[in-house]
Amino acid sequence: MAKDKKKREALIYHAKPTPGKIKIVPTKPYATQRDLALAYSPGVAEPCLEIAKNIENVYKYTAKGNFVAVISNGTAVLGLGDIGPEASKPVMEGKCLLFKIFADIDAIDIELDTKDIDKFVETVKTIAPSFGGINLEDIKAPEAFEIERRLKEELNIPVMHDDQHGTAIISSAALINALELAEKKIGNVRIVISGAGAAAISCTRLYKAFGASANNIIMVDSKGVIRKDRESLTAEKQEFATERDFHTLEDALKDADVFIGLSIADTMSPAMLKSMADNPIVFAMANPDPEIKYNLAIKTRKDVIMATGRSDHPNQVNNVLGFPFIFRGALDVRATKINEEMKMAAVKALASLAKQPVPEQVNIAYGETRLTFGKDYIIPKPFDPRLIAEIPPAVAKAAIESGVAKFPITDWEKYREDLLQRSGEDNKVMRLLMSRAKSNPKKIVFVEADQLDVLKAAQIAYEEGIAHPILLGNTEIIQELKKELEFDADVPIIDYQAKSSFEKRMHYAQKYWEARRRNGATLYSAKSRMRQRNYFASMMILEGDADGMISGYSRSYASSIKPVFEVIGRAANVSKAATVHIMITNRGPIFLADTSINIDPTAEELAEISMMTANLAMAFGFNPVMALLSYSNFGSSNHPHARKVKEAVRILHENHPELVVDGEIQTDFALNKDLHQSQFPFSKIAGKKVNTLIFPNLEAANITYKLLKELHAADTIGPVMLGLKRPVHILQLGASVEEMVNITAVAVIDAQEREKRRKAKKGNTKH
Repeated sequence: MAKDKKKREALIYHAKPTPGKIKIVPTKPYATQRDLALAYSPGVAEPCLEIAKNIENVYKYTAKGNFVAVISNGTAVLGLGDIGPEASKPVMEGKCLLFKIFADIDAIDIELDTKDIDKFVETVKTIAPSFGGINLEDIKAPEAFEIERRLKEELNIPVMHDDQHGTAIISSAALINALELAEKKIGNVRIVISGAGAAAISCTRLYKAFGASANNIIMVDSKGVIRKDRESLTAEKQEFATERDFHTLEDALKDADVFIGLSIADTMSPAMLKSMADNPIVFAMANPDPEIKYNLAIKTRKDVIMATGRSDHPNQVNNVLGFPFIFRGALDVRATKINEEMKMAAVKALASLAKQPVPEQVNIAYGETRLTFGKDYIIPKPFDPRLIAEIPPAVAKAAIESGVAKFPITDWEKYREDLLQRSGEDNKVMRLLMSRAKSNPKKIVFVEADQLDVLKAAQIAYEEGIAHPILLGNTEIIQELKKELEFDADVPIIDYQAKSSFEKRMHYAQKYWEARRRNGATLYSAKSRMRQRNYFASMMILEGDADGMISGYSRSYASSIKPVFEVIGRAANVSKAATVHIMITNRGPIFLADTSINIDPTAEELAEISMMTANLAMAFGFNPVMALLSYSNFGSSNHPHARKVKEAVRILHENHPELVVDGEIQTDFALNKDLHQSQFPFSKIAGKKVNTLIFPNLEAANITYKLLKELHAADTIGPVMLGLKRPVHILQLGASVEEMVNITAVAVIDAQEREKRRKAKKGNTKH
């Protein structure tokens, strides 16, 4: 049942709301007749003539320089085999998607209906003038080697078969660092390769380029060790055939230093691992199941340095660390090819990056206190924002130095700044958020679980490993809805009004009455309150029966939040709770506050809201750059509304000089850093990219976030509740399933952070 549901979800994802995963988006104005006359006839003739004079002008007047073709014939689709060109198209579209989100490269997939090498090569050569680069994908060996070799020789644009070189580049970086930790030299170690396909051949060639000795390399295929006395070997296998007296994988692994797995699951046994040399390096990269399971390997050998292709273990060898950034660097210098020097530069840059201090944003994403170079961190994480600023420059420099670049870069600092602007920050925060939540899921109460959309959100949270849902509501209704959704997991259901919850209701009522009896509550009214879902759920949180709570989908914000304030209340030293909406925009996430609670905060309250919002941004791994908004710029109005904001800024400057904050300022000046710099160079946020906006009142904040959400279809996270004693988050009425899933992740992270603080406080108390 669960498998069928996953299948249906995957099919719906690719089919709705528009079939496929990519589309063409115009980059020039097209609203007027003048625009269209420039875009096409007659204006288009001018760039055509310029290109005819000098073919290099094609990069100046067209999209060629940022356009990659992802080309396959579907003969070796990962995990699926030879499924044909049409069936491979979803995979190729996915590759295009990754090019865009990781390196801002426009890519289009092209599936060729041929297995003939000559036809394949000729077709690619014929269409090559349209593209700045060619990414070959999922072509079976040995044809893949010949196709790539010929295209590299016959075309003057970058060509790379990622299945071969991507894994080679990432695993080489990991191997360099693993050998350093093991205190071994690459020229001395014995390397056993399990697998002899395109990736295995390419990996082994690159290891040799870094100094691995051919005499110390043993390659094993399904028939055993590839030996020189074997018949009918392909040219590629002959290249790595050995004369040494090894016949099986088990033989080869005795006293070996390195195991490289590019084959199938469970080919390495614990006994084989035990037979390896001290500090063995094991890269079990078969997907989805490695040659030896990660937990089994580290249980078998405490000294093993382990990597896999999986994201749920340390040291994931993930091609997305390489191909987007390699092509980015190659395109930016108009390289005529991707050569060995460029690949080796990418390897060295990746290996070096793993040794540098890790940004807090990455630590947060992976739920780590501090990732540092060592056995569990030998290659960077895919979410590392530094990748785009480190790998492309290294590749570009290697292209220039090796003589294959037609457009040399001279200002490297500016190039790095340009790369960071391309980094796809619009979606990174969501990936970071989900990854962080999954690292340590918490028990989250879905207060209105008898509503279909709420139950859908709970189902996604459960199935994605974001949270451990607790479903609050009418049991019969929830069970019926679960059947409709095929949500067959054994998730706790609590019917707060049923007889089965009587004892819990009485316990909560007693506790509520004891806390509120001097505020007018009676025991009778307390018992009545506990038959209301938001009171009951709030008591669950207060009593530790759950870690967090999501409510508000079907009720007004005010009616949903009132029980929370009564039962849970504000955190110590907080005078006003507040909310933040995080808008996911193409310029990165923007934190907006206060969007839901405080109608007209005072200057002091604005300062407090600003500090809580800054702390939230930092908890998500962002350095807050804050603007306190007004219709006035730095004293241009003396109206009380403007003076209030100005006073809040004064309080912040006086009490928190470390905070990058200024105002009062108009929104356009806050967000346009060049405009801001030219008019107000004295400001603390001049020349900086503002990512946090504090509004003067609820009206302005609420209208703004809803306007952004509807007009720009911006993804939102929120409202994120700040200043409460416990992790409670109240949705806006009618929130979407996606918004509920997002806020669930926030609730989990909120609970994680509070747990960390409690443990730290407990530890300090002991000392």
